[in-house]
Amino acid sequence: MRTVSAADANRHFSSMLRDVAMGEVVTVLSRGKPVATIAPVRLNSEQRQSAKRVLLARLSQQKALGKRSWSREQLYEG
Repeated sequence: MRTVSAADANRHFSSMLRDVAMGEVVTVLSRGKPVATIAPVRLNSEQRQSAKRVLLARLSQQKALGKRSWSREQLYEG
């Protein structure tokens, strides 16, 4: 894992993203304190799939709360 200042992350963002795409994890520091971690996406990890199954199972059993006081058409009125 590599650490960079926020200023360096800003200056070298494209290069940093290429490194992350190759598997490197970068922690961004602001005033010496970690504020973000940039890591490669793991699209089909087993942990992600398991979490998704648990969430969907819970949502399918959860009762809807509140009433909808708007229509679909109102969402798109400009």
